[in-house]
Amino acid sequence: MSDVRNNEERSRFELEAEGHTAFAAYAIDGDVITFTHTVVPPALQGMGVGSKLIAGALGEARSRGLKVRPDCTFVAAYIAKHPEWQDLRV
Repeated sequence: MSDVRNNEERSRFELEAEGHTAFAAYAIDGDVITFTHTVVPPALQGMGVGSKLIAGALGEARSRGLKVRPDCTFVAAYIAKHPEWQDLRV
């Protein structure tokens, strides 16, 4: 499994694994990044790919000084389960 990368042209964070790409789409407005939806291909589900993807995306958001609006239910649930990311919420 490779590392999470920010595909700025497509406004999404991506994580490739086993020939498939999981992604978390976003929009940035000022200092707020809004995660709109996350897609984990069926072949990758249950392997922790979505969690690794979101952890990487949130890490980049933090390093860039962005606040996070988790419109995506997966991202919202991830933040709720991981208190170390709570400070990023708008």
